[in-house]
Amino acid sequence: MISWEQAVQTLRDDPSRRGLVLECFYDDPVEAAAARYHKSSEWAALEAILPQKKGRVLDLGSGRGIVAYALSRSGWTVTAAEPDPSAIVGAGAIRRLSHTTDTPIEVIECYGEALACEDEGFDLIHCRAVLHHAKDLNRLCEEVARVLRRDGKFIATREPVLTREADRETFLNEHPLHKLFGGENAYRLATYTSAIENAGLKIDRVYNPLETDINVFPGTRADTKLRIARRLMLPSAQWVPDLALRLFGSLSDAPGRLYTFVASKVV
Repeated sequence: MISWEQAVQTLRDDPSRRGLVLECFYDDPVEAAAARYHKSSEWAALEAILPQKKGRVLDLGSGRGIVAYALSRSGWTVTAAEPDPSAIVGAGAIRRLSHTTDTPIEVIECYGEALACEDEGFDLIHCRAVLHHAKDLNRLCEEVARVLRRDGKFIATREPVLTREADRETFLNEHPLHKLFGGENAYRLATYTSAIENAGLKIDRVYNPLETDINVFPGTRADTKLRIARRLMLPSAQWVPDLALRLFGSLSDAPGRLYTFVASKVV
């Protein structure tokens, strides 16, 4: 297997994967990718569920720093935790992004299972497509609970979910990067929720694959409603209520469908 940086570079070198590269914000310059994320429907949906009072936030498994950038631009005091030092897909890219855009982001190089952070130091902890990469999911969630302040929020977005353990092979075989890097994974919904709750956090909301633009991106819920309306031969997408998206999303059993979790630390 090759490194994560090499896997992303391989993807970027394949013209047929250009659309996927842009959707994943893997394109250079990183400044343009971060700015595009900040304008995306995914970010708008995430910002809508963030706490109104802005304070210190830890962007866990920050990658290239696209969410850290958006959080900082929106007034949060941001620390980005990223174990990979890469200048393309890791801490090096975040430092460059912070410097060239004059966007304050503190960068620490550590894994989620051993955060180099003080106890109860953050008002918000966010991670985008990170939990399923954990070597020890329970330990990572325990670390989240440790560094999160009382009444703080934990938001984990775009986590791939399996209905059955047997679906994992299907998910991995279809993943465009797993065959290169070998670092992908997915869990059953109960595995995620149990790890979060067993760490001492209270789950406030679980968003299924169609309930938020966070999960639907690069599409939107409006796009989804239009497709449903056409399939049902309805005159307009306005005839498709939000409840229908919640229902259809809950019925999906596609291997690797995306979920988002919101939890609180209540002591």
